Amino acid sequence: MGVQFQYNKTALQKIDKQLKIRLRALPTLKNKESYLRVEVKKARDMAADLEQKVAVKTQELNKFMRLWQEFDAGLLSIRQVEIIARKIAGVKIPMMGKIDYDIKPFFMFHAPSWYLDGITQLKSVSELQIERQFYLRKMRILEAIRKKTTQKVNLYEKVQIPAFEDAIRKIKRFMEDEENLSKSGQKILKNRMQNEAAL
Repeated sequence: MGVQFQYNKTALQKIDKQLKIRLRALPTLKNKESYLRVEVKKARDMAADLEQKVAVKTQELNKFMRLWQEFDAGLLSIRQVEIIARKIAGVKIPMMGKIDYDIKPFFMFHAPSWYLDGITQLKSVSELQIERQFYLRKMRILEAIRKKTTQKVNLYEKVQIPAFEDAIRKIKRFMEDEENLSKSGQKILKNRMQNEAAL
């Protein structure tokens, strides 16, 4: 990135100000990036753990497959999933709250005796699956923000800060050279005037 500048004190002050802003922001951005990296890993691990729990629960339910064929699938439905917003490193993340189920009434004497246990089992599996979806979503959101933060850190660290430092160095050298030329010109003029006065 080439920084456009003029060789004067005003440009030097502007570039110096921009450099200081980036130098102050860089440690914060690095901390945010590392924190997001940890949170992404936690969310990924939690989603994998929940996936494993769902698989175990599903295997348990599959043992009673013949019984499940009798089960009325319309008995249990999800009415609402409460979504709670939580901030992680300045980013709003949806978290799972309470799940409201809609259980249709059924006559206990005509239904098999295990229906209540079956409803409890289905609730348990669905809660695990919904929670897993929330963790996967959290992981995707945080990963996207982490990538943007990493890009910004790299932009500051590898492009902008070196470019501003280089521009400051060039302006200072130019101003020093100009000052030296001015002093040399004044000395020459002073010597010439002294020589003319001596004649």
